[in-house]
This record gives sequence, structure tokens and C-alpha cells, in this order.
Amino acid sequence: MTARIFADTNLFIYAESKEQAKSARAIEIIQDSPVISTQVINETVSVLIKKHHFLLSEAHEIAESLLDLCEVVPVDSLTIRKAINLAKRYSLSHWDSLIVAAALLAGCEKLYSEDMQHGQIFDNQLTVVNPF
Repeated sequence: MTARIFADTNLFIYAESKEQAKSARAIEIIQDSPVISTQVINETVSVLIKKHHFLLSEAHEIAESLLDLCEVVPVDSLTIRKAINLAKRYSLSHWDSLIVAAALLAGCEKLYSEDMQHGQIFDNQLTVVNPF
């Protein structure tokens, strides 16, 4: 059985970027249909529009493809409560703790993220991997 993988927002941004090496690596990971949260989709849309000047319609097309390709888990009250606890225990930002909480609740073993410390382990279950 393969490990369940959670992908952070930055992978989806790099998949759409002109940085060829990072884009290729991100696409490789995305093609394996990782788990993501509703937060990841919303952040992706926001960053593509604000920082990369995508049209709303283009960002929505990408969001639709993520909904089709990935396993999407909700950010609900349970996720938020777990995130608050994780933020306190591991000194995480609110947004990073929401990503970690969603990944843990989804039973993931790896979290692909450029934003967190490579090799960090949360709750003896989830290991952060910087794929770049």
C-alpha cells in the first residue's frame, strides 16, 4: 500500500509557473492524485489571481481540475479545533496548522510543502517533505 500524500498550495502554484524544474516536479506529484483540503483550492485561486494575474475564469478552471483530480477534504470545525491545538504545540501559523490538521485527519503520512521544515514530523504520523 502506498503512503497517503497531502499536497500544500505551493505545488499547484508551481505547476502553473514558468519555473520549469519546479513545475515539472509539482505536476509529477499532482498526477498521483494527492489529498488536498478546500483551503488549498481556495488559496490556489487567490494566489493565481493576485500574484500571477490569472483571469478569474482561468483560476476557476484550475480549481475545477483540482476537484476532479484530487481527493478533497473539508476544513470544518473539527479541522479548525485540531489546527488550533497544533498551532500551540508546534508554533505553527494558523494557515500552516490548518494544512497539517487536514492532512492528519485524512490519515496522510507525507505532506509535500515548501513552506514548512523539511523532515518535521507531526503527531508521529505526518512527515513534511520539500519536493524541490
